[in-house]
Amino acid sequence: MMRLKDLDLLALQTAYMQRDLVTQATCYALEPLWREIDEKMVSLLIYPRISELSGEVLDELAWQYHVDGYDATASDIEKRRMILDSPTIHRYKGTVYAVEQIIAAVFGDQGKVTEWFDYGGSPYHFKVEVYCIDRGAGEADILRAEQLVNVAKNLRSILDEIRLILVGSAKIALAAASIQSETVTVYPMGSVD
Repeated sequence: MMRLKDLDLLALQTAYMQRDLVTQATCYALEPLWREIDEKMVSLLIYPRISELSGEVLDELAWQYHVDGYDATASDIEKRRMILDSPTIHRYKGTVYAVEQIIAAVFGDQGKVTEWFDYGGSPYHFKVEVYCIDRGAGEADILRAEQLVNVAKNLRSILDEIRLILVGSAKIALAAASIQSETVTVYPMGSVD
């Protein structure tokens, strides 16, 4: 791959032009400019360098990609995840998959969508179950999830509820011991006093 900083403009000229003093001076004058352009071109590669971008640039990128439900107050990690998930959500908007992706973006991968025919609800209704394993969920998380689900679902569907299922895990040391004993008294044959 040819890099601008390694480009020799004079070598690209014909033999006749290489002997021309004006061409030589122009080529030598442009070399520092090519190096400067080469250094700045890296900043044009925005999407591949998303992990290096600051919050302000992420906000502009989210505006450019029309990220639904984008939260400018979120952490940079969440902003990056929202921007990277946006094309997938736009592609599958109106499907269960899009709703599951939205729930995964807010709560992690522990979300599940249950449609009306699976739980005996009214037609076109659905529920969302969120398994809070790594962290809990506050009111702000639930309101945000509800807002994003309403953006991702199709218009005729109705969200019945978002059910939080808190799952805790702990290491428990359990031990058991059993002692059995039996006392046997043996009497000689005969009468017992």
